[in-house]
Amino acid sequence: MSLSSRLALPAIAGGLFLLVASGIFAPPVQARGYSVDILAQVTGVQGWDHLNVRRWPASYSQKIGHLAPLVHVWVERCIEVERSTDWCLVERDTIKGWVNSKYLTPADI
Repeated sequence: MSLSSRLALPAIAGGLFLLVASGIFAPPVQARGYSVDILAQVTGVQGWDHLNVRRWPASYSQKIGHLAPLVHVWVERCIEVERSTDWCLVERDTIKGWVNSKYLTPADI
């Protein structure tokens, strides 16, 4: 076995370790959160469009669902994001995920 083939496995393993350690598989933000626990309505979305619900509080996170304009959602909590708008964890029926807070308005009930 050549020297290069004996070093290949440790190099690959080391690279994978660095990838994981760099946070690529971690949630995208670590921010201060605050409890909300209110009913809100999806606003600021055109009638023909929808609001994407994300797995993590970031626009590049995996889309796990969507919400129609004017529907009501339960807002569990939100997080503060530096140099951006806050993200809120919402729930409606079987959908639970994160949306940009600028598209939520407290519901008038």
